[in-house]
Amino acid sequence: MTGTDSIVAADVIVTSPGRNFVTLKITTAEGLVGWGDATLNGRELAVASYLRDHVAPLLIGRDPARIEDTWQYLYRGVYWRRGPVTMTSIGAVDIALWDIKGKATGQPVYQLLGGAVRDRILTYTHASGWDVPELLDAIDAKREQGFLAIRAQSGVPGLDTVYGVTRGAPGYEPAERGNLPVEEIWDTEAYLRHAPKVLAAARAHVGPGLKLLHDAHHRLTPNQAAQLGKALEEADLFWLEDVTPAENQQVLRHVRQHTTVPLAIGEVFNTVWECQSLITEQLIDFVRTCVTHAGGISHLRRIAALAEVWQIRLGPHGPSDVSPVALGASLHVGLSTPNFAIQEYMGYEPLVHEVFRHGWSYENGHLHPGDLPGIGVEVDEELAARFPYEPAYLPVARRRDGSMTDW
Repeated sequence: MTGTDSIVAADVIVTSPGRNFVTLKITTAEGLVGWGDATLNGRELAVASYLRDHVAPLLIGRDPARIEDTWQYLYRGVYWRRGPVTMTSIGAVDIALWDIKGKATGQPVYQLLGGAVRDRILTYTHASGWDVPELLDAIDAKREQGFLAIRAQSGVPGLDTVYGVTRGAPGYEPAERGNLPVEEIWDTEAYLRHAPKVLAAARAHVGPGLKLLHDAHHRLTPNQAAQLGKALEEADLFWLEDVTPAENQQVLRHVRQHTTVPLAIGEVFNTVWECQSLITEQLIDFVRTCVTHAGGISHLRRIAALAEVWQIRLGPHGPSDVSPVALGASLHVGLSTPNFAIQEYMGYEPLVHEVFRHGWSYENGHLHPGDLPGIGVEVDEELAARFPYEPAYLPVARRRDGSMTDW
């Protein structure tokens, strides 16, 4: 199994420069280092253990150039396939091996994937405000930064918090430090009454040119999702995201029959099989799978290839809780994939950029992975070691009667 080079070490780094990140470092006998992102928000230590205790020992002595063989080896070699922990771990290995292959050949990864099919990658960011005036101000601020596509989220009358949007707090941030997740009160009916007004105001404010997006965060029944989609058609959204929990994919048939609003789903998907029905029945318009959580570059390309056959595009998940390594990997896929539509980009705090030094760049609403060999991201291990892990969780939602929501 071994060629001219071999893997001699696979180390897991957990760091928290404002956010928790899990990074895999693979080192070869020839001194090449590949970096992979293994961050799974709220379950970071589970992936770190999976990598350190179960995957890393399997990599020693393997040929780093045999990327696909290693992917199959890790996926098929365990009885318990799929799932976010397994696929995030495989994704980290895959990204790190592509990074090594790029460095070994002196090429950026996108060149190894067939070369660029576009000059730059359209990106969208987040704007949020508790009320409409605050949201419009936030949208204007993002437009001044050059963004051409913006996801708009707002508060809901009668609620104190809405996932990621907190009264009086700037920006969008759902995760909070602490040993337990925050429990929020949620009211679907109030949201359904309010959201169309908010997005109609946003569209009237920005005019027809800006791409507007909105996320329902999996909280609706199929019929509620259909109602919201119909109500938002006049807002001319670029997409409406995660209208229902996608475990039951067949319910999207009902939503699709009642609205023409473009649908985006899949950020919690981990394999092509979870996307299969949604793609082959054309029940969605955009697949949101994340390069880290869906088994890395190799598997995301398989999802893209299936989606392309059915005229469905990729808009990968890219929150601030996956590291710049993952964003870099996603950009290499984006630059070389014909049906790649848009990349989520929330941005990072300055300290994150110091720990993860990267060659990718943002300019006027677009990202580019850069032309450094490999993924183009290096980790400052000494600086990373100064920021130990701190528990942080996404909130849990309950209805007004105290029962858990369906999402």
